[in-house]
Amino acid sequence: MPPSARWLGAAGLLPFIATALLSWMLPPELRGFALFALAAYGMVILSFLGAVHWGLALRAPPEEARYGAPRLGLGVVPALVAWAALLLPPVPGLALLAGGILATASVESLAARHGLVPTDYMRLRWALSLGAALCLLAGAAAALNG
Repeated sequence: MPPSARWLGAAGLLPFIATALLSWMLPPELRGFALFALAAYGMVILSFLGAVHWGLALRAPPEEARYGAPRLGLGVVPALVAWAALLLPPVPGLALLAGGILATASVESLAARHGLVPTDYMRLRWALSLGAALCLLAGAAAALNG
């Protein structure tokens, strides 16, 4: 895993952290903006995570051809879940995004057992996924708080 993947991945957590904090710190009349920004970024990232698998499927060696359809499906489903989450009210929407990010990482872990996803990627992926999911759930808690 190139060092740039680690620091760019970590930088990708900054919008999650900032908007989750803002969702707790802003007055109630502005909290909705922070929650929407958090959900929108979560949607972008969940869609991005699916797109990784389109790239893997399109560049797969011939011996991995039997995994083509599931990989492409893993490329599409996260974007559909993300879109649905953005249409929901903040609490269920943010929870769905957190669940979608963690579910995608779980499916990727299964793929890694078959050698379809690099092990180094999975270590980074879980660290970033847990951070993102915690921020999304913190935003959901802020929405419940008032």
